[in-house]
Amino acid sequence: MNRTSRATRSTLAAAAVLLPIGLLSACGGGDSSGSGGVELTLAHSYTEDQPQHACGAEVIKEEVETADAGMTVEIYPSSQLGADADRIASVQSGDIDLDIQGASALAAAYEPIGVIDAAYAFESTEHLAAFFDGKASDTVKADFKDASGVSVLGAWSAGARQFTASEPIREPADLDGLRMRFPGSPQFLLNAEALGAQPTEVAYEELYLALQQGVVDGQENPITNISATNIAEVQDYLSLSSHAQNSNLIIAGPVYDELDADQQQVLDDAVATAVDGLPACVEEQEAAQLEEWASSGEIEVVDDVDVEAFSAQTDAWFTDNLEGESLAVYEAIKSSAP
Repeated sequence: MNRTSRATRSTLAAAAVLLPIGLLSACGGGDSSGSGGVELTLAHSYTEDQPQHACGAEVIKEEVETADAGMTVEIYPSSQLGADADRIASVQSGDIDLDIQGASALAAAYEPIGVIDAAYAFESTEHLAAFFDGKASDTVKADFKDASGVSVLGAWSAGARQFTASEPIREPADLDGLRMRFPGSPQFLLNAEALGAQPTEVAYEELYLALQQGVVDGQENPITNISATNIAEVQDYLSLSSHAQNSNLIIAGPVYDELDADQQQVLDDAVATAVDGLPACVEEQEAAQLEEWASSGEIEVVDDVDVEAFSAQTDAWFTDNLEGESLAVYEAIKSSAP
């Protein structure tokens, strides 16, 4: 097979305002080397110093290219090829080959897959890994492929999501009266309801200013995101609720089915290597950041959150309110706990 990058003129036109000229020219226009190899585009929304890039995308690129299977990978971080909601459509059309996205964003193509981001669905990073390693995830991956034409090659947790706020959050009642920013996707808004929070939608790019100006009282994100956006500067408390695993699914568009068997295996192995290594990378970054905050006192870390109370409340809510395929995914996750 002789295939070059699938970044089309329409995608490039939309991305042109975001990309420097040199980077834009690298994104499309075919295989400049003339080797006839397969050039894969890999997009994501994270900065280059976050684990998803440094320990995820870069590892996939290195593993693919050192395998000498006639494939190269060009990475476009920081939403250079569009926001999450836009990129899933580009993956479906083949304009982007590979992407790293949270399950809640993928729900735009197949709603039940968003349940992977349900509050307290997973007990730990290891639980999420066990779910995707085992047969429990086969149905949701197959149904997602049937609905979207997109393959799930692997998944990792990029850390647990934690609360920050103007006051400590130790139990569900502490959320009463707080305006908490949640992402605007349907699953995260369901999480807010299940947790007993009052959700306020604020764009991620505007979150720091919204917290600084008191538009919202708090928010929730994994520690690496809290660090990357300097949220500790405008919040008083970090409450370690670990209320959801920050899922990242590595997905592939139509290109995957066009690769030969050897190339598919190389790509599968590259993703598996990144999946295996990323949790330790996240853990290292989180530990270093928590130590820095403890030393500086920039934000007070609350480590006595009543996780059991939150977990019991959300489990009862999702069991009562999810239905059909979404409930089936939730039950499959719960039953896969190691």
